[in-house]
Amino acid sequence: MSLDKLLSLGQTALELGLVNALTVLALFLRYSMLNLCDLSTDGCFTLGAAVGAVVAISGHPWLSIPAAMGAGLCSGFVTALLQTRLGVESLLAGIIVNTGLYSINIAVMGGASLLNMNKTDTVFTYMKELLKNSPLGSQFKLVVALIAVALVVAFLTFFLNTRLGLAIRATGNNPDMVRSSSINPVFTTTVGLCVSNAFTGLSGCLLGQMQKSMNIDIGSGMVTIALASLLIGATVLGRGGICRRALGMVAGAFIFRLVYTVALRFHIPAYMLKLVASVIVMLAISMPYLRQRWPELYRQLTHRPGKEGR
Repeated sequence: MSLDKLLSLGQTALELGLVNALTVLALFLRYSMLNLCDLSTDGCFTLGAAVGAVVAISGHPWLSIPAAMGAGLCSGFVTALLQTRLGVESLLAGIIVNTGLYSINIAVMGGASLLNMNKTDTVFTYMKELLKNSPLGSQFKLVVALIAVALVVAFLTFFLNTRLGLAIRATGNNPDMVRSSSINPVFTTTVGLCVSNAFTGLSGCLLGQMQKSMNIDIGSGMVTIALASLLIGATVLGRGGICRRALGMVAGAFIFRLVYTVALRFHIPAYMLKLVASVIVMLAISMPYLRQRWPELYRQLTHRPGKEGR
């Protein structure tokens, strides 16, 4: 493989990894901070892509970003409502919302399953025009993704160190203690889910506009990708402050996408990619355990039964 192909491979993985990092950061907020297992990620991601595509096609590419985030926020609010007011378990609430969002996404897309944006102005085409005469003219996708990730990381670093952010983190650690401290865990859970799903919607919006098309299956398997990236990021930069951990999530998203892109280059059939993603998740989950057990496993592998009897 030539150097040009390697650089192209790395750039593609970086662009997609940064866009997916927004979903990973959303999962970081609700899984690592709130300790909630929300499976509405796939549907919320598709909702953000659908709303962003429809608004961009109508001639408002910049408005598509807050619109997609607002749609994701509404999705998070419904999920929180099911959990906190109707007594539905977080796992089941995510499944219910994810199932309902499929019909809503089709309705947002006007009954179609595919939206073409080849002739539509998007935030990427505007950035391309803005950087036309600069050295970064060919890196407009990367610039947009970097700006979005930098803003979200900065927001999370600031937000999770505020009084409300600390209350959200405390809710994930010990909801009983939070309740005894006169903090309403219903409110903190709702805010956390709304903010995290807004980031998921933003991620879907940017991916749809980057690809110049949006189909109903764009978010399929996104929760698996985000979970794998989260676990990889936790392994790479899992300890430290919020900023360090958030940057670890971004690194995890890039590493996952790099492995995924390499797999594509080896001409792995499309139907095998879900298996590749599952294997990556399995390795990411088991790696800390295997690393902890490695000295004992090494002793067992190198132990010779006849040696002790001599």
